[in-house]
Amino acid sequence: MSSEGQVTNPRPRDDVAFEDVTDNSFVYEFGGPIGAAAMMLGFPLLMAYQFLCVYDNGGHFLLPDSFGDTGAWASRMGQRYWEIAAPSWTGARIYLGFTFFMVGLAYVCPGPVMYGYKLPSLGGQRLAYKCNALWSWWVAVVTALALHFSGLFRLTQIIDNLGPIMSVAMLWSFFLAGAVYAVTVARKAKHRASGNVVYDYCMGVCLNPRLGSLDMKLFTELRVPWPMLFFISLSCAFKQYEELGHVAPELVFMVLAHWLYANACNKGEECVITSWDIFYELESWYLLFWNLAGVPFSYCYTSIYVLKNGPMGFSIAWNALCFTLLIVGYFFWDTGNSQRNRFRMYWNNTLIKRNAFPQLPMSFIDDAKYLQTRHGNKMLIDGWYAYVRKPHYTADLVMSLSWGLIAGFGSFFPYFYLTFFLIVLVHRVGRDDARCARKYGSDWDLYMATVPWKFVPYIY
Repeated sequence: MSSEGQVTNPRPRDDVAFEDVTDNSFVYEFGGPIGAAAMMLGFPLLMAYQFLCVYDNGGHFLLPDSFGDTGAWASRMGQRYWEIAAPSWTGARIYLGFTFFMVGLAYVCPGPVMYGYKLPSLGGQRLAYKCNALWSWWVAVVTALALHFSGLFRLTQIIDNLGPIMSVAMLWSFFLAGAVYAVTVARKAKHRASGNVVYDYCMGVCLNPRLGSLDMKLFTELRVPWPMLFFISLSCAFKQYEELGHVAPELVFMVLAHWLYANACNKGEECVITSWDIFYELESWYLLFWNLAGVPFSYCYTSIYVLKNGPMGFSIAWNALCFTLLIVGYFFWDTGNSQRNRFRMYWNNTLIKRNAFPQLPMSFIDDAKYLQTRHGNKMLIDGWYAYVRKPHYTADLVMSLSWGLIAGFGSFFPYFYLTFFLIVLVHRVGRDDARCARKYGSDWDLYMATVPWKFVPYIY
């Protein structure tokens, strides 16, 4: 391997197996068109409801007084949401300003050019990805701090305008999904389409949307959601400092937690190229809504809750337990993702050396053990992947648990991320298993026998 940002051999070998991203086996997911419509209606309503509960009601559930009060209650909820969270020019300037700032950085910041899998849909071509998310992330952090301390833009404006910003984010995701769908249909470039407009809009028909050198899927997965989440937590910390003159341990924890996650996503951008999301998933309302609106504005509930209800005053021992769970979970999550993706990159001949902080031990396995499939791919059975098939998911759940525990047990909403994430991961593992069983046949059976546990050895 070479120095930072350089590839030993910039072009991967041609003997690597094709990834069958044009898999034509179609199965309705999430209940088909009715389920898709329900998600597109339900997720925005859920986010609006949770926002009112956490931001406006101390983290307590808002419920009708009786069954007969349901209609009036819904009207009151809608009116209150419009009062404090209606889309505004301020919300649009903050959200879209940040988004387009990150787009600009994606074009101009330096970074290594990496190559993905050979794509049958493009006649075996490999797409190039300019991996400069790390530079973009740090430029964004430094710029935000400079704006805050200069007084040009106080970061506390984020938490003060969180409702309008969230509403703009939801509307923007609907618009962007519609634009991607319309352009894909006009170009007659649909992939795995059902023929039902509602379902296809929701689940996507576009495999590799691009704006010049900018890959939209990679951009929207990394460069908006996690940095935005970090800035929301940082905004809460600055707000608490303005109000109390100090920042409580629980908000220090959340700033650290969200910095670790955002930093890891961006420092390991080159590892994401070979992930399921990039090489297989379709760009869709489902992905765009959750990345651009759901992640930053649903995973921030702990930070908002501890700001509104803190300082929490927990013992040193409790805080130490939460910090320990976070750091241990982060170590296994970061190294687990690195082991898996760098194994793929090694065999794709695109492995590079990064000096981005933090580089953890056990992130790469020399001479890793694997199962060779007749399909041509290799299945990692070494490192953490010798014990369970999804160690990075387990570690992710441990971190999400710590995000809830740091807020105590006074509200469900700090545990929403853990609850939702567990449901998503179990569903995703089921999808992955079914697809791999079709793809690899008896080789998958052998892999399942070799590594029988999904998340926790001898338990599940």
